[in-house]
Amino acid sequence: MAIDIINDRLKTYAIETKQAELNAIKEISQEVALAGLARAGFFKHALFQGGTCLRIVHGLKRFSEDLDFILNEPDQTFKWEPYLAAIKTEFAAFGLSLSVIDRAKAADTVKKAFLKESSFGKVLNLYYERTRSDTQNITIKLEIDTNPPAGSVSEAHTLDYPYPLPIIAQDLPSLFAGKCHALLCRKYIKGRDWFDFIWYIQHKIQPNYTLLKNALEQSGPYQGQSISISNEWLTNELAKKIVSLNWQAVANDVKQFLPNNFIHTIDAWNEALFLALLKKLK
Repeated sequence: MAIDIINDRLKTYAIETKQAELNAIKEISQEVALAGLARAGFFKHALFQGGTCLRIVHGLKRFSEDLDFILNEPDQTFKWEPYLAAIKTEFAAFGLSLSVIDRAKAADTVKKAFLKESSFGKVLNLYYERTRSDTQNITIKLEIDTNPPAGSVSEAHTLDYPYPLPIIAQDLPSLFAGKCHALLCRKYIKGRDWFDFIWYIQHKIQPNYTLLKNALEQSGPYQGQSISISNEWLTNELAKKIVSLNWQAVANDVKQFLPNNFIHTIDAWNEALFLALLKKLK
């Protein structure tokens, strides 16, 4: 049975808590959604980006919530509708019941849709019994930027689950540029941004400065400014952000997205640590 493919996948996770099980099911659902998008020809027009891309394509050691994309070329007329139908068909093929909600408005630049799977507690072989007080739905938000800043570089990847399938994503320097934009411009604390920052530093990735400049000038507090961007400019601006943050709150935000055996890695998070890491951005 097709559902066995998902049950077998679930067995590959080190599941030690009910939250970890929910994270794993959500990630498997994300992979099924990507399969539906690929089968519908979505990646002829769009690139996978964001933290979930880093997790699924490059093995980042944290779970992620949303599926984020950008169009290859600006197109305000983009509609989620045909792709949502393909995703729903893909879930049905695996014995999962999916409802979709298209929240995109004609005037929106970033068009959103939501996937809600409510049958997992009945059809999957779970490690933890679910009670009425537990989360009953898996919700995944889809977002696509229909007017992306210029300068992204794409690369092809092949995912092996739920079956071999090709996708197109931003390359790592472009992904890092998007993360730097988030680090500098996000108005609220998101510890996952800084967890990802460490990953890029450890893997010696340099941001795509052309993309970053265009993104900063297009949206956020630097919008409309003519930025002379450089490594020195970026490190100075990130240093200002680092010294302004409550690092306990930053660490607390990311904790629920980490495997149990990885939570200890955020114990040392503080201003001094991130300023030291920033010096490695060369």
